[in-house]
Formats: sequence, structure tokens, C-alpha cells
Amino acid sequence: MGTFKDVVGHKDIINYIRNAVREDKVSHAYILNGERGAGKKMLANLFAATLLCEKGGPDPCNECHSCRQAESGNHPDIIKVTHEKPNSISVDDIREQVNNTIMIKPYQGPYKVYIIPQADMMTPQAQNALLKTIEEPPEYAVIMLLTENADTLLSTINSRCVMLKLRNIKDTLIKKYLMETMQVPDYKADMCTAFAQGNMGRAIMLANSEHFNEIRDEAVQLLKYINEMELSEIVQAVSRITAYKLEINDYLDIIMIWYRDVLLYKATKDMDKVVFKDQIKYIKERAKRSSYEGIELIIESLEKAKARLKANVNFDLVMELLFLTIKEN
Repeated sequence: MGTFKDVVGHKDIINYIRNAVREDKVSHAYILNGERGAGKKMLANLFAATLLCEKGGPDPCNECHSCRQAESGNHPDIIKVTHEKPNSISVDDIREQVNNTIMIKPYQGPYKVYIIPQADMMTPQAQNALLKTIEEPPEYAVIMLLTENADTLLSTINSRCVMLKLRNIKDTLIKKYLMETMQVPDYKADMCTAFAQGNMGRAIMLANSEHFNEIRDEAVQLLKYINEMELSEIVQAVSRITAYKLEINDYLDIIMIWYRDVLLYKATKDMDKVVFKDQIKYIKERAKRSSYEGIELIIESLEKAKARLKANVNFDLVMELLFLTIKEN
């Protein structure tokens, strides 16, 4: 499991948790709010393990019986709420797993910790059922709600929980972690870091993904030769991309980073901040060929394409229109 020292970033949250444990000022309910991959589960697991550690914190010792149970996922006083329906947590899930068991005292530790991942998927009925428990919890109970969007929770739940917001991590810390801990080569670490936009989980996922390299190579091939492509070749390119529909946002983000590189090089001639260092010849060519207005238009078109795809506009049509805009500018 490690300790809080192993967490990259989130220093304010870690200091808050350590102080709460040290000074015995642990609240009965927390919301850990941050995008997917930001580190909510890791922080919640470490917080729970610290609360139950037999040595009393402010970090889990990873040696005592309680810490070993927490690491194996078998601690009787750490309850992780699950749900069968993929996109909702029902009132029955909350009643059966939280409300009906919370009055049973902890089996061995000073606290009984409930972790609710994807808490923003709770139905209004489930939230109301949980609210009653949060309003009058037993003194040993600690409830942690992990959310990507805390605004979807009832205001009455938000007002009764301590909000811990997970912010974006600095690019330098992400790149350092990828290179030193994961042994990712420099150019790939740059790419994954730029792509992750402050999200460590996403950076690690991209660094481990072979499919990501395929998507990147496909996008780069298109960007290098799009000016010479006929309309029929553009249509063929779109049909190839259909295979990547699930990762289409990644594909569009790669194109976005490419054109940010082009804009950066055009404005500054500085190669140090360019992400696609291995494609600098083509970045220079594109910077010469495209006007500032043309590059801005392409970047706007990428945002529009994302919005249209989210609204379920015809995939082929959106991509063909985007590629023609890129070709013309």
C-alpha cells in the first residue's frame, strides 16, 4: 500500500489528513473530489489504513496486523460500497451496505470506515438515505465519498462533509515520476505528461498503454502528409480511425498537442518546450506553411469536433469536416 510519502502531489490534503489524525480531529464525513485518475482511491485507502493503524499514524506503518489487513482488502472495519448497476448506486445499496451495518461497533479498531467510490452515481433516494446517517452518525463512523463531480450531490450532503479537492499535479512532478519510477524514456514521458494535463493516473495509464502508441502513430502519419492527401484518402483515414472510436478524445488531443507545438514554435522558435521533439522537422514545416489564424481555426475546430461527437453527431461527417479544415489551413 505504501504511505503518504509515496503520493505524488496533493500535499495540502495529505497535511490535512495527518494533522486530523495526530490531533484526533477526524470528521465523520469527507468528500474527495477530483477527476478520474486523480488519486482519490489511493488517498482514501491510505486515510482509512492510517485511522486503523495500531501504531497511531500519522502514516500507516504497513507492518501491524491492521495495516496488513487493509493492504489485502480484508479489513473488517473498512467497508467499500459496491453496486451492481453500472451507472447508479441505488437506495438498497446504501441501506444494505451502510445504514443497516453502521450501528454495529467496529470489530477491532477505533473507527469503522465506509468508502463510497463513484458517489456521484447515487440516486436521489440513495443520497437521502445516506443523509440521515451522515446527520446522526455513531462516533466511530467515518464516511468517505469519492466523486468526480461533487455538485451532483445534494447540497445538504455537501454542507455536512469536509471537502477535499484533488487539484492537478505539476507537470515536472509527473514527468519525474514517469522517468525515475517507471523508467519511461524522456520523449515518451514528455508526451504522456502533456497529455495527462495534471492527472497522474492518466499519465501512468498512457505510459503503460501500447494502444496509445498506435493512436499516436496514426495521428502523426495523418498530420505529416495531410496536405498531399486526396479526398478519397481522407475518407480512408476516417474509416481507419473508426477502430479507435473509444479513444477518439485521445486521438483529438494528440492533434491538439501537435498544433500547440506548431503555434509555440512559430511564435518563439523554442524547441525545448515542443512535445513532439521527434517530429521537429514536420513541426517546422507546418509552422512555415500555416498562418496564426489558420492554426487558431484548427484548434477551434478540434474543440467543436469534440463537442459534436459528445452530442452524437455522425462520426464520419465530424471527422471528415475536421480533416478538411486541417488540410485547408
